[in-house]
Amino acid sequence: MADYYEVGREKIREYARAVQDFHPAHWSEDAAAELGYSGLVAPTTFISTAAMLANRRLFESVITGYDVFVQTDQVFEMYKPVTTGDQLVSDVELSSVRRIAGKDLMTVTNTFVDQTGDVVHVMHTTVVGVTGEDVDAGISESIDRVIMHGIDATSRGSARPEASEETPAGDGLRHSPISHGRTPGTAMRFEDISVGDELPARTVALTRGDLVNYAGVAGDANPIHWHDGVASLAGLPDVIAHGMLTMGLGAGFVTGWLGDPGAITRYGVRLSNYTVVAADTAGTVEFTGRVKSVDPESRSAVVVIIAKSAGRKIFGLATANVRLA
Repeated sequence: MADYYEVGREKIREYARAVQDFHPAHWSEDAAAELGYSGLVAPTTFISTAAMLANRRLFESVITGYDVFVQTDQVFEMYKPVTTGDQLVSDVELSSVRRIAGKDLMTVTNTFVDQTGDVVHVMHTTVVGVTGEDVDAGISESIDRVIMHGIDATSRGSARPEASEETPAGDGLRHSPISHGRTPGTAMRFEDISVGDELPARTVALTRGDLVNYAGVAGDANPIHWHDGVASLAGLPDVIAHGMLTMGLGAGFVTGWLGDPGAITRYGVRLSNYTVVAADTAGTVEFTGRVKSVDPESRSAVVVIIAKSAGRKIFGLATANVRLA
């Protein structure tokens, strides 16, 4: 992308509210300064809002021929915390195309470079392209009737990307060493944790209003997250929460325990199910977690995150790599 995305103070607060992350470093400059940040620090999954803008061109010009996309996997690699005033430019790459069980599985990689020239964040998003053969043939017309103006929510046309081998993104770029080098301001020291330790459980409620708010803040206009009719045509039992929203909730669950939002260096989630949000009642997501492994040399740990809704696991596999003081 030729233009940059400037990280705004109020946008950080809007996004933190949308993912129900009330860590003070997202809201107060004084609290952020106590942890060594020059401004408000963005939540872990905030970068997806900038990626949504950058990826729109790719889905309109390269990844075409599909009616709906279903997100399956997401990986965030953090090399430097994103803070107020950062100017981020994204390189957008269709880094992998695979055909599995008759479905096209595509991975889009965003490499974000800030004003210093360093890579601060790399994001890998894997989606399945769904056509009218797999969903109601009228879904495209239905989306056209309800989608907000200025947004093309589908990638129509006959062309589809060819399957290829996955190639690494960002070769030759300089990755910022900050996230792996700074001393984190975590609530506990590395010596305080052990393999098997459990994180305090958290239950989050999601209403239709929460979904509409997240859609606006994040720029995700897909109506399966707020329109009953389109959700039904897509073969869903009801409106469902955004996968990225549940990931944002999960990241906040971990950083709330850590005490420092910049102490995560990698966050990966495989989605196995969804959170249904009915019109007349809230959906709920229950988060639990435990320390899977520790590394004394880097004073880091891997945390496994479990997310359940209505008794179903919505994260097939979710892990966060964290550093501790």
